[in-house]
Amino acid sequence: MLVYRFLLLSALILFATTLARAEETAPAPGPENPKAAAPIEPQITFNLVNVDGPYIAITFDDGPSDKLTPKLLNLLAAHHIKATFFVIGQNVVEHPEIVRRAAREGHEIGNHSWSHANFGKISDESARRELQKTDDAIKDAAGVQPTLFRPPYGSLSVRQKKWIHQEFGYQIILWDVDPLDWKRPGPTVVCNRIVKETRPGSIVLSHDIHPGTIEAMPATLDQLEAKGFKFVTVSELIRMERPATPKPAPQTQPSVRSTTTSPAPKSTATAAPHD
Repeated sequence: MLVYRFLLLSALILFATTLARAEETAPAPGPENPKAAAPIEPQITFNLVNVDGPYIAITFDDGPSDKLTPKLLNLLAAHHIKATFFVIGQNVVEHPEIVRRAAREGHEIGNHSWSHANFGKISDESARRELQKTDDAIKDAAGVQPTLFRPPYGSLSVRQKKWIHQEFGYQIILWDVDPLDWKRPGPTVVCNRIVKETRPGSIVLSHDIHPGTIEAMPATLDQLEAKGFKFVTVSELIRMERPATPKPAPQTQPSVRSTTTSPAPKSTATAAPHD
């Protein structure tokens, strides 16, 4: 009887000890993990959008041009294509009727600053004036509220992106296709670069202030349509965004021990260098 009680007591002590150790090594509850509790911030900047389908957005910067932009609008209308224009505020004030027409025909109007200033080299207050004056000019000309901003030269810090998004509600739009048309390489080169680099979800950069770019557009649009691409505005493209499919983890093959005989050790003598 005494032996039975002793064994029972020993079993209880062993169980209690094991339980205590398990509690000590258990992971901390989820709420105490700051990474798990951190909220996911919405995406502010886009240069490419993951979409399900052959959709792209073609964009034109630095206009409107009184001579070139109307020609481009005529071409886009003939193709039933909607584009996005990132306009300079000073040009909007000079040619409000062109911006009004673009908006009326279904194109999107985005802010590209008042004077094409490099935001990486000006103060926040100067940047704020550049944005606000252009925002007002677009609303006065076309009666629309811009929701997109493309920084001149693509120059914008992470801090600037945050406060501009907070104050103006803008999404920051960059690009993934750049034909470098501002260097004026010629219409054929501009066309070939755009057609070669464009893929589903692309945001194509170009400028409606260079004659060569406008000359390149008929062939460019024809070839992109022949490849099956469908044109939408930048905001429409963003609304089509789909979560990226995670890539499968590479499978590691089990190592197989070689059964071959190890080669004889090589001589450690140093060979004479070649002349």
